[in-house]
Amino acid sequence: MYQKLMTALAGLTLSAAALAAPTAATPSATPQVELKTTMGDIVLELDREKAPKSVDNFLAYVKSGFYKGTIFHRVIDGFMIQGGGYDEKLKGKPVNKPVPIESNNGLSNAKYTLAMARMGDPNSATSQWFINVEDNTPLNYPGPDGSGGYTVFGKVIKGFETVDKIKGVLVDDKGIFQNIPVIPVSVKSATILKTPIQPKQ
Repeated sequence: MYQKLMTALAGLTLSAAALAAPTAATPSATPQVELKTTMGDIVLELDREKAPKSVDNFLAYVKSGFYKGTIFHRVIDGFMIQGGGYDEKLKGKPVNKPVPIESNNGLSNAKYTLAMARMGDPNSATSQWFINVEDNTPLNYPGPDGSGGYTVFGKVIKGFETVDKIKGVLVDDKGIFQNIPVIPVSVKSATILKTPIQPKQ
């Protein structure tokens, strides 16, 4: 099982209490983003306190409409579902400058958490992210190879059933892409919720 996880980990790169009401000057420490996908909706709660650069980076892509039309291009049941980089034609989109790694923030790559995908360089994360579908402690700081691990910057608070549906789709390899859904799973929209929801306890 460990060998399988390490093989999957090697591919986790960029594939070829009550708070005061936030204002523009004091943005929410836990903004929420709704992803509407072709398999259902997912609401993510971001942790700006623990991963400010990663959260602001993700929100910049959300606000620009970047994620509309992107697909989950890598799905491994028992590991994670990854998106944020390619459209249905498997074309990449221009990205912003990389965000510094923030993996040493005390957050764990636990089931249903949201983390930044990156290349071998720890500071190479741009638009791509993944949702852990199991507890993936080998991805935590400092990482099994000492490379820094993967930055967790949020978690799923609604739409767990959608994540579970996506992780179970039929996948295949296509060109440089491995574990890509045979029937594309697309993000129809990504929006910041103006009225946050209360996560289920």
